Amino acid sequence: MTQLAVRGAARTGPLDDVRVRPYGTADGARLRGLSDRLSTRSLYARFFSGTPRIPDHYVAIMNGLDHWDRDALVALRDGEMIGIAEYCRDADRPGLADLAVLVGDPWQRRGVATVLVRYLAQLAGRRGVRAFGADVLPGNREAVLALHGVWPDAVPAYRDGLARYVLPLPGRPG
Repeated sequence: MTQLAVRGAARTGPLDDVRVRPYGTADGARLRGLSDRLSTRSLYARFFSGTPRIPDHYVAIMNGLDHWDRDALVALRDGEMIGIAEYCRDADRPGLADLAVLVGDPWQRRGVATVLVRYLAQLAGRRGVRAFGADVLPGNREAVLALHGVWPDAVPAYRDGLARYVLPLPGRPG
C-alpha cells in the first residue's frame, strides 16, 4: 500500500512518527479499536447519534470501499489507528463529495485531521471531485478549527440544526 510522508503536510514535529495510507479491508479491527480512544462526545460529533462505539455498519461500509466514489485514508501510529478521513461522492453531483473525519481524543488538536484532509483532498481531486461538503454540529469547535486549517475562509450555511460547509478543493475553483 502507498504510504504518505506526513512531514510535508504537517507543520509540527509530533506527527513525524504518524503514517498515512489508504484504508484497507484488513483495517476493520484497527477501526473498531479506535473506539477505545473516543469519548461519547467525539462519537456523537461524528455519527450524530449516541453510540458507545464505532457502529458495525460503519466498519462494514469502510470494508466495502470502492476507492473511487468512496475512499478513506487512515493515520497510524505504532500500528494503531489514530484517525480516519473519508469522502463519499454525491451520485447526482459527481464533482461534490461528503467529507467525514474521526480522530481519537488523545490526537485531537494536534494536526492529524488537517493532514488527513489535505491528503484526501489531493486524492479526491485527482478523481474529479471539485469540492467537499461537510456537515458539522455547530458546537463542534474541533471540527470547525480543523476545517479552517485547510479552508481559512470557510463559512457555513445552517440547516436542520447543522452547519453545512461547501469546501472547494485546494488549488481548484469552487
